[in-house]
Amino acid sequence: MTQEQAKFIVIEGLEGAGKSSAIELVKAIITQHTKQAPVCTREPGGTPLAEKMRDLVKIADETDPLCDEAECLLFYAARAQLIANVIKPTLAKGTWVLGDRHNLSSLAYQGGGRGLMPLVKSISDITLKGFKPDLTLYLDIDPQLGLTRAANRGELDRIETQKIEFFERARATFLSFAAEDESIIVIDASQTIERVHAQIAHELSARLG
Repeated sequence: MTQEQAKFIVIEGLEGAGKSSAIELVKAIITQHTKQAPVCTREPGGTPLAEKMRDLVKIADETDPLCDEAECLLFYAARAQLIANVIKPTLAKGTWVLGDRHNLSSLAYQGGGRGLMPLVKSISDITLKGFKPDLTLYLDIDPQLGLTRAANRGELDRIETQKIEFFERARATFLSFAAEDESIIVIDASQTIERVHAQIAHELSARLG
């Protein structure tokens, strides 16, 4: 496979939207389409150093609460590591990359949820330099339903325990960016998993040919 053919596809969504099962489905579709399994990444994380940053933003420390600006900077530091050391080298070799979250999450969570959009956009421009996924599947779900699903699967992390208003702002931001970017496809994640997966398969088939 040539470098030009390799694509970077990302799955986005609020907590409880069903990203994990969607990723397995998309991985299978990409593998069938390209005859090669994609390299799967997650954010924050995906490299040894970035995984340490993931622990910093996921684990709550009441003695030293992580401020919003520091949270934002850690996400972008981890993302820069992942892009430089995994995503771009993989694409350059002609292998597709499938990401569990990317920059759209920072725009939604830190930009919309935290109210730091000017900071997020500035850091995004500096660190990414225009780099973006070829295709993003955003799994849209009402925050209350999503958080109920997330709680049912186990203990919530620091970000998952934010107030509902935080996730409502994040969802509105996800949808706002999706409305302006045709490379972002909105999937109704409130449906049954069978219907969600059918919609994902349909959209990917239409885009991949």
